Amino acid sequence: MATFEIPTVTTSRLRLRAFRAGDLDAYAAMQANPEVMRHMVMGRTSTPAEVWRTMLMSLGSWALRGYGMWACERIEGNVFIGSVGIFHPLDWPEPEIAYSLDQPFWGQGFATEATRAARDWFFAHVPLDRVASLIRPDNLASKRVVERLGAICERTFDQRGSAYEHWVHHRPVGKVP
Repeated sequence: MATFEIPTVTTSRLRLRAFRAGDLDAYAAMQANPEVMRHMVMGRTSTPAEVWRTMLMSLGSWALRGYGMWACERIEGNVFIGSVGIFHPLDWPEPEIAYSLDQPFWGQGFATEATRAARDWFFAHVPLDRVASLIRPDNLASKRVVERLGAICERTFDQRGSAYEHWVHHRPVGKVP
């Protein structure tokens, strides 16, 4: 049996860690919220079975690519608040930093904190010079997050029937794994 390790990344308020079976209920409830899901690739809510497959796919990404999505947990109370990480579907132009937080955790800086931690981990461990954030044009909150992190919007394009802005995060000068 192949083995692999999913790293845990800790910030002052958050823990990015491997998904656990016990995350399913909170993650499924989050992805059943239309407000949370309206800017996501699917653009609709997910069933618990779909969320379970998403969790399995994330674990598989770590095994096959060496990076993937983490469960995002608030350290205070060990509360699951969403997901963040790097994923790269076959039909995506390049690896993407993605995040999704449950609605009660919006507007508190968690998205910026988690996304920064994921980006920094990626550049410290993966020998690529850039990673993207693909954001729907009307998702102003996500655009503010990546702007705070220094990403630059390169273009708008259609993918899977929806318009996306292609924001790019460049590796900091001198930071090579």
